[in-house]
Order: sequence, then structure tokens, then C-alpha cells
Amino acid sequence: MSSDPVDVVLDFEERINSRNPAAIAALLTADSVFIDSLGSRVRGMEKLRAAWEGYFKMVPDYSISHEEIFRQGDRVAVFGSAQGTFSQDGHIDRQNFWTTTAAWLARVKEGRIALWQVFSDNEPIRVIMRKTSAKE
Repeated sequence: MSSDPVDVVLDFEERINSRNPAAIAALLTADSVFIDSLGSRVRGMEKLRAAWEGYFKMVPDYSISHEEIFRQGDRVAVFGSAQGTFSQDGHIDRQNFWTTTAAWLARVKEGRIALWQVFSDNEPIRVIMRKTSAKE
């Protein structure tokens, strides 16, 4: 396992795209912090594993990609996009697909992710969630 912060972040991106919460959690520090685009925080490896598990149930094909990556010391800024298909029951209906530009800030500590902060516009998935909710 590399301790280079950019390599760690690229490994983390691959783990997110594998949609395997255990693999994601294995790359986190014990006190890792996740901050979503609204500023909500989740702290701790086990809570984060459970949060990823829940998110992949809601967006079973979630993935991220990068276009630019910049590093300053232990901080890595990633610019790219996120996409997926909102699902209430695990079934993927292509009309519920969304994509958005996104950025992430990571702090790497001893070869692990200590901070993963998301900056994105979540309105594309919110529109789909509202439509889906209205159909019920």
C-alpha cells in the first residue's frame, strides 16, 4: 500500500467505484471524517462503512471520476464528476440516472484517508428523489 497521498486517493476512488464498503473502510483511519456537500459530518471507520453501505443501496451503480488532482502536503484536491442511478428497491431504472460535477478534498494520514469532503450540486439526484416520491 502506497503512502503517497495522490496514490492513496486514487486507490480510494477505485474502492468507491467497486462499491465495496468493507474495502472503502479498510483505507480509512479509525477516526476518519466524511463531510457531505451540505456540511453534515460522519466520524469513525465503522459509521462510515455503514454510511457507504446505505448509500450504495440508494445508488447501486454510484461512481466517481477525476479530471484533475492537486496535492499540497497531506491534502489532495480532486475535480471531476459523480454519477449513479437512484433506486428505492435495488432495481436500476435508467430514467433515474443522474450525473453532476464534483470536487473532493482528502487528507491523507499514514497512507489512509483521514478526511473525505464532498463539494457537489446534489440537485440532480434530489429532483429524481422528489419525482420518485411523488409517484408513490
